[in-house]
Amino acid sequence: MRWILIAAMAALACATEAAAAPLEGIAMEAAATVDAFHAALHRGDTTAAAALIADDALVFESGEAERTKAEYAAHHLAADAAFSKTVGTTTTRRFGGGEGNLAWIATEGRSTGTYKGRAIDSATTETMLLRRTPEGWRIVHVHWSSSH
Repeated sequence: MRWILIAAMAALACATEAAAAPLEGIAMEAAATVDAFHAALHRGDTTAAAALIADDALVFESGEAERTKAEYAAHHLAADAAFSKTVGTTTTRRFGGGEGNLAWIATEGRSTGTYKGRAIDSATTETMLLRRTPEGWRIVHVHWSSSH
């Protein structure tokens, strides 16, 4: 199911003609979940951040893959929260789309600050795929990338 969802969302993203248009409709709803996830990370609230991730989520980060929420929570979630608490990220561009119970949000930004004594100044990109559930939008796929 997960791979079908990712393939469907990738096809939807490619087919969206107005990718740079302002967020509206379900993309705006899904973006609110992405924002809530980042706010939880920034507060260091890993419980609240994890609550917004689907159990079957797939996270791509730094060339690694974590194939479930539990795996992500055990490996990178705490470090991502620690990083977010000390390094600021500014969104420079965001767009997205969706249909039915699926949405995608793509964000470009810049992260600056100091983390573990090291200066950070990176361009960042993030793609999140989300699925609407009875509990609200949940993140089913994350792909993070940065360049220094």
